Amino acid sequence: MTWWSLVRFLHVLSAALWVGGQLTVSLVVLPLARRMLETDQRGRVLHAVGRRFGIFTGAVFLPVQLGTGVAIAWHKGVTWASLAEPGYGRILAAKLVLFCAVMVAAALHGWATGDSRPLFARVMALSALAGSVGVVLLASALPVT
Repeated sequence: MTWWSLVRFLHVLSAALWVGGQLTVSLVVLPLARRMLETDQRGRVLHAVGRRFGIFTGAVFLPVQLGTGVAIAWHKGVTWASLAEPGYGRILAAKLVLFCAVMVAAALHGWATGDSRPLFARVMALSALAGSVGVVLLASALPVT
């Protein structure tokens, strides 16, 4: 195993934890909370889950993704100009744009939840989840270089 294998592993692990966390909350925690908890208790639990997930995002996910992503791009010789080239460059550029959109949607979800805008919060949560799956799909489409 090389140093770069470890960097790539951390990048993939962090992404898997974040996207897996989104899927777990959406497909497991929310349905159970809706079915098993009273409205007031459900709100407190889901607020705590969201808050903890937001802290994880800011303290772990983003720093790991940004640090390892920049390191991997540097190691592969990615330049701003190469992001416009067919193949690896364009797929990576699309992944980066979608990743930024996901982070905006996640931030707007947090804001909307705190500002008592449940419909907008749900739309942003679903947008962030769908975008995250798209980022993973684009990552898996990157050609080996």
